[in-house]
Amino acid sequence: MDISKFRKDFPILNTDDAPTYLDSACMTLRPQQVIDSIMEYYTKYPVCGGRSVHRMSWQVTEGFEMARDSLRRFVGAEQTSEMVFTRNTTEGMNIVANGLGLGKGDKVLTSDKEHNSNVVPWHHLAKYKGIDYQVVPAKDNYYFDLEALKESIDSKTKLMSIVHTSNLDGYTNPVKDIIEICHDKGIKVLMDAAQAAPHKELNVVDLDVDFASISAHKFCGPSGMGALYGKYDELKNLVPTYVGGSTVVNTTYDSYELLPPPSCFEAGLQDYAGAIGAGTAAEYIMGVGRDNIQKHETKLNTILSNKLENLEGVSIVGPEDVSHRGGITSFTLDNWDTTEIAMHLDETYNIAIRSGMHCVHSWFNSRKIEGTARASVYLYNNEADVRNFTNAIEDMLSS
Repeated sequence: MDISKFRKDFPILNTDDAPTYLDSACMTLRPQQVIDSIMEYYTKYPVCGGRSVHRMSWQVTEGFEMARDSLRRFVGAEQTSEMVFTRNTTEGMNIVANGLGLGKGDKVLTSDKEHNSNVVPWHHLAKYKGIDYQVVPAKDNYYFDLEALKESIDSKTKLMSIVHTSNLDGYTNPVKDIIEICHDKGIKVLMDAAQAAPHKELNVVDLDVDFASISAHKFCGPSGMGALYGKYDELKNLVPTYVGGSTVVNTTYDSYELLPPPSCFEAGLQDYAGAIGAGTAAEYIMGVGRDNIQKHETKLNTILSNKLENLEGVSIVGPEDVSHRGGITSFTLDNWDTTEIAMHLDETYNIAIRSGMHCVHSWFNSRKIEGTARASVYLYNNEADVRNFTNAIEDMLSS
């Protein structure tokens, strides 16, 4: 893969003071193509879609629905009616959580390495609806335990909500096996695909997952924009969280009639520029090829990890096998607070990484770990970025 070609697409990487950006697991950079598509909306047809009948409005509506189709192909769905625009993965997870009609005693399972977007909704429903939220314990600290899942399932289990790829350490759960086990017991599966969809081929039909949620800012799209996939029959059975304008066929003083999915979940005026930008980003990533991205990330992470493993005072958090960690390396340094690591790298070396608990507080708290520093690579990173980072870490340890 010709990285130099793709790096030219990202304005921030072509400045005199370009950073070494290793924080893509948090948010990816945006290529010029995405920026241009957003600016095109605001400069050429900055109006409302789906309501007015003038030419500019039709342009918005067409761009909005073309973006929905791009996201459909991005996740491997069969119908655009199975794709709901959301603000982010978290909103998609909440739409499902609140729409299933779960009640007292209904059990929801998750893994033990979930982002807060897949922890807090279940605590919230446990507190206010009386559901039973349980965590499936891990095997060997990092790996999903299929046998433990089977033991956790009982007649009251209604949903398995699982992260596809962890943003903590890059480990990818065996979601196809998990879905098969759950479906054999009549249990629905919701998947947090935020960290998986940008880095590996995703096909929701092949996986047979019931719901999957993604965020555009993870795959070079705008922030505040995402999508929820749901099998159409499953979406029809969800109770919408928000209703109002754009969700109804008609209303009277006595009643209302909801539109079918996905419209019934998209209340009010939409983020047209964000949707169009997300569609452009999906097309961009599909053009690069996620198999190519995955191979490139593994190559860079192998170089990075091999260097860190040979430095005294570095501890990597996650599976030992680099191929099980994708483009993510979470680590700690002896005698360094993780926030101090990130701040020092930024201020001294112009290197951007993430520090803290990465919104996976439950995992860190259960192990009494205060957090990690996290370096994450993506399609626009090269070996020079990795060398800058590892040289900086070596310098910090020797100072």
